[in-house]
Amino acid sequence: MGRTRARRTAVALAAATALVALPGCGSGSDVADGKITLTVATFSDFGYKPLIEEYKRTHPDIVVKERISQFDQHHNQLSTQISSGSGAADVVAIEEGYLPKFRAVKDKFTNLADYGALSRSDEYLGWKWKQGTLGTSDFVMGYGTDVGSLAICYRKDLFAKAGLPTERTEVAKLWPTWDDYFATGKRFQDKVKDKAWFDSSGNIFTAMMNQTEFGFFDAQDTYIGDTNPKVREFFEATARATADKQSANLQPFSQQWNAGIKLGRMATMTCPAWMTGQIKTAAGEANAGKWDIAAVPGGGGNWGGSFLTVPKQSKHVKEAAELADFLTSAESQKKIFTGPVGALPSLVTVLDDPEVKGTKQAYFNDAPTGELFAVSAKSLKPNYRGTKDQQARIPFGNALQLVEQGKADPGKAWDKAIEEADKNLR
Repeated sequence: MGRTRARRTAVALAAATALVALPGCGSGSDVADGKITLTVATFSDFGYKPLIEEYKRTHPDIVVKERISQFDQHHNQLSTQISSGSGAADVVAIEEGYLPKFRAVKDKFTNLADYGALSRSDEYLGWKWKQGTLGTSDFVMGYGTDVGSLAICYRKDLFAKAGLPTERTEVAKLWPTWDDYFATGKRFQDKVKDKAWFDSSGNIFTAMMNQTEFGFFDAQDTYIGDTNPKVREFFEATARATADKQSANLQPFSQQWNAGIKLGRMATMTCPAWMTGQIKTAAGEANAGKWDIAAVPGGGGNWGGSFLTVPKQSKHVKEAAELADFLTSAESQKKIFTGPVGALPSLVTVLDDPEVKGTKQAYFNDAPTGELFAVSAKSLKPNYRGTKDQQARIPFGNALQLVEQGKADPGKAWDKAIEEADKNLR
């Protein structure tokens, strides 16, 4: 969810998508003293503890346990458990970047439509529901949990130093498109010589690609990264800005990146909903009030978000499906958003809730995050991910790093990305 999504996403971008053989865990369900035990497996804290206690009070015949693992360990173990047919928890979270990988073995997961899931289709953001149903009309692989809708976080003090507007509405007017965003970066650098415009070329490219309906794969799951004009357009625009020294050249989610946030080495950052917690933690209270949030170039976008699934190997599929339904209900998603985790809901009804829409973050100059991120989430078009999406993306991120390091110009970096992606996908 929100507070730890940064670390999890970083690992997701670097993780291979092949099924990895790691030791499986024990069975996720049992019956003792007449009570059914269900296990919920997540990667980091999803904010479920109070919800689970509430559920147990209304379901005295069910015991619910949590199994919390690190991001890579969680998904790799799930791969092994699905392959071996045992060891998976009853309810298992899958991050949106990994969902296409498990789509290839969807027959190993319960079709939640058999347990009433289709009645919830109108509750969800359209694109989120489509992700969880794998684009089908009668198969529901997972209930959506949160979304990572995009914005831009920016340093008001650095904008003022560069003579740029500082009020969030006026800031958003600077960059209706990504070309405008990079052009504003040049204006910034003409005035402020010792700061970068953005933190990492990889984060910029990811945000841009996540706004496309089709990126590296088409609807038939055919690789199009080498022919899709959007891929080349976004890569070259990012690479040119990077070659012009707009990037702070910081490896996302590293110690150096955290230090860069604290020291104000960059004026802007691509900012999914969960990134606000990362910035607040890294920058510290000494920087409170220096950051603000504005709309992202190019309209809405998303980076992150998860789904709750029920592997068929569960001994209590019906009860597990009911628990997954409860944990993702409107009431539950609202409680998670207004609680310590603060994950942005994926349900339209919750995003439109006055309490949620009225949420502001004091650290970011009382930025109306409930409204701002909801607008971004609602305006997003579905972003198709191929089953080998991560294998395709990694070479492009690596090639952008070569530009950051001065080891390749944009043209050579593009050629390198295409070459390595072709090798990865053979």
